[in-house]
Amino acid sequence: MALTSKTKIIATISTIAVLALAAFLYFRFLFVYSTGVNAGDINYFQQEGVVFKTYEGKMIQSGFKSARGMSNLQSNELKFSVTDQAVADSLMRCSGKHVELRWKRHLGTLPWRGNSQYIVTEILSVQ
Repeated sequence: MALTSKTKIIATISTIAVLALAAFLYFRFLFVYSTGVNAGDINYFQQEGVVFKTYEGKMIQSGFKSARGMSNLQSNELKFSVTDQAVADSLMRCSGKHVELRWKRHLGTLPWRGNSQYIVTEILSVQ
């Protein structure tokens, strides 16, 4: 059975559309955009969710100190998610402590991966 030129065009366009969609989904949700290390104090770490139970936390990073060194003039927050159960169990015991965390960043979030683009993969140090 020979394909008509109209069928070939539709098949080609469909193939290109499926490949473009697959590439978009890969780069949006699976591609690791950046990796890094941040240090700060764990403000909170909790498990949350209705359907997908994910581990979510927030780390406060010290900013610039005043001239007398008495207080911080600026602080930054890092909201993050954790997918590894062992890392989550360790972070549950670190609330209020100064930690150094290794993370990877994705461009999009997935419900089973957490609410943040930043996924903590490792705890480097706890003080």
